[in-house]
Amino acid sequence: MSHSHAIVWMDSKEARIFRFNASDVEKAHIQAHNPFRQIHHKAGVIGAGHMELDAAFFDHILEGLQGATEWLLVGPSTAKLQLVKHLEAHKPELRRSLVGTETMDHPTDGELLDHARRAFKAIDRMLPNSPA
Repeated sequence: MSHSHAIVWMDSKEARIFRFNASDVEKAHIQAHNPFRQIHHKAGVIGAGHMELDAAFFDHILEGLQGATEWLLVGPSTAKLQLVKHLEAHKPELRRSLVGTETMDHPTDGELLDHARRAFKAIDRMLPNSPA
């Protein structure tokens, strides 16, 4: 069954991907290989004091989105912004299907799916009708 919508909740340690349509849901869970660790910043050292996330983690997330026509990206941290940068550099076609990025704490699976269904219902109402 085709799942045209998706929502990705991610932080620096994991990603949960829900691909869904009106009657069915498919879920994937991806663990980061090298989860983000805070590096203590020393005075006089260049840098923000943290490492970039592993590109392989981002690629696994993007593989989970194949075939989705529209998707949302949510999560509590800046990891989602790093994913957007990775998208712009490596998968611009998938970047164009991203309809929104939101900050969201740690919802349950049910809360996340409910949020996605409400969001896409509103987004779909705003899209122009296709000619018959």
